[in-house]
Amino acid sequence: MSYHAPAPSMPTSSSALNAISALLEERTGQQLAANRAWRIETALKPLMRERGLHSLDDLIAAMVVARTGELADMVVDALLNQETSFFRDAAVLDLLADAVTDMRAEQPHRRLRIWSAGCSNGQEPLSLAMLLLERAGGANATIPEIVATDISASALARAKAARYSQFEIQRGLSVRRMISWFEGTNGDWTANSDLVNRIQFRQQNLASDAPPPGKFDVVLCRNVMLYFTLDVRRQVFERLFEALRPGGLLVLGAGETVIGQTDRFVPSDRYRGFYHSIDEFAPKVVRVAG
Repeated sequence: MSYHAPAPSMPTSSSALNAISALLEERTGQQLAANRAWRIETALKPLMRERGLHSLDDLIAAMVVARTGELADMVVDALLNQETSFFRDAAVLDLLADAVTDMRAEQPHRRLRIWSAGCSNGQEPLSLAMLLLERAGGANATIPEIVATDISASALARAKAARYSQFEIQRGLSVRRMISWFEGTNGDWTANSDLVNRIQFRQQNLASDAPPPGKFDVVLCRNVMLYFTLDVRRQVFERLFEALRPGGLLVLGAGETVIGQTDRFVPSDRYRGFYHSIDEFAPKVVRVAG
């Protein structure tokens, strides 16, 4: 039997890197910093291997030949950062659950609504649903409506299936919660349908699409703004403001802030690290020098 060595990978031209970076920014509003260009080749290697392509230049040529756009969609999807875990920054979610408890006490006759924007493979909204159900007394309790969105069709498919590997389950999920809310399936773990059905999953591009319909009491948009240019970030903040009720809460990632980027939100005095949407119809206080 003859042996054929795999074709060596060819050096990637700067024009190919620039073209793929431009495609990502055009489709998603996300921008890859120059010092993260290495991530392009790393993220796209499985796709290139599957297609028998040896360089990013070959990939660009294949996209041109294909013309349908399907390959470009797959490229963009592969480049999206889907890093997440169950109960990521657990203290933040605990504080959010406290805020929800306060809101329910103040408005007992209205069902609250929460939007998890950039939900990736679903760990954030599932964590939130678990926590709120536990706080409210169990699987049959009433909790706020949860809408979860992401730009990636493949990530949303995984989120809806709610099936995770042992490694994914062990990242942030206690044994008690694993047993209570998941079922073992051939080495993987699948969330109970009663838990998954608490969440509405929708595809949405934060950089260009309108928010989900209706007003929300809380919006989580954690570790998404980091990838946007300042101009896109400002547009996204405007959409998040439109989605929130006056005084509603915005939850960002630890390395993100509204300061210097929008005047639609102010830091919360009540919930440290969160932001309140301003009431644009509230009377402005004019201070007169004495």
